[in-house]
Amino acid sequence: MNRLQAALKPAGAAPAPTLVDLAKIVELRTKIVSLSSLAIGTLWAAAGGAFSWKTFALMLAATLCVDLATAGFNSYYDYRAGVDTPESDVDGYKVLVQRGIDPKIALVIASALFGLAVVFGLALGARVGWEVIGVGVVCMAIAWGYSGGPWPIARMPVGEVFAGGALGLVLITLSVYVQSHTIDAQTLALGMPSTLIIAAILAANNACDRVGDAAAGRRTLAIVVGERGAVRVTEALVGAGFAFALVLVAVRVLPLFAAVPLVASAALAAKLLTAMRARGYSHRTKGPTMGGISAIFIAYTASVAGSLALELVLR
Repeated sequence: MNRLQAALKPAGAAPAPTLVDLAKIVELRTKIVSLSSLAIGTLWAAAGGAFSWKTFALMLAATLCVDLATAGFNSYYDYRAGVDTPESDVDGYKVLVQRGIDPKIALVIASALFGLAVVFGLALGARVGWEVIGVGVVCMAIAWGYSGGPWPIARMPVGEVFAGGALGLVLITLSVYVQSHTIDAQTLALGMPSTLIIAAILAANNACDRVGDAAAGRRTLAIVVGERGAVRVTEALVGAGFAFALVLVAVRVLPLFAAVPLVASAALAAKLLTAMRARGYSHRTKGPTMGGISAIFIAYTASVAGSLALELVLR
């Protein structure tokens, strides 16, 4: 279908969305990424003696609203641009394509979530300092500009940089700052492994979507470097992420005992990446590929967050 996806399907002909449809529009299954960074930053601050439940609750609410809204905007604009099609959506997950849901519903949901994010962000700013509002505005601009606007970031070969940077480095640093009111070199370094592995998630996603994205006029990194290059970029980002994390253990930014789960997770990552390479990156294999890269990320998160939690208990 295209022709601006049949004039965005008249609302009168569209079925009412179910709760499952709404969860898919906002990509609820992907929120582990922002929750991971929030947990790592908050636990690191708490291990240093700075933690407030009220601040955490506001930060959690604002973060989830922005993350859910980003996915909602992405669902709307990808449908509108013809990126999501029945041919590219092999797993049948994109409900705007598969179920004929009125795409404007995704836009309304995303806009409403942005509105809630503003409310929670203002409350957070009033509590910890108005400077966090500026950071929030920039993050929201990136969130909308990722798929919306005249020059969507998702169409360019820099998506991995923005996604990894915003959801990794910036979110972890901000999570530390709202609790401790400090930012230093160690805080910034803490965010780097997550940044690299989150970038790898998007790299794997774009590698699978390479053919469909090219047909829709996108110029992602996976398209620029080609099929083999896209696979190597994904593997290099994962490897660099775990290597950086182990360096953080060596310089005691992370607890020394974090080395054990990190090495085990790195070994799991190597096994999963080998299987992903053998299977190939395509629309057909996107489900298991994203399952593999997600398992790698969850293993990394459990290693770091678990070690920080244990350090907090042992203090």
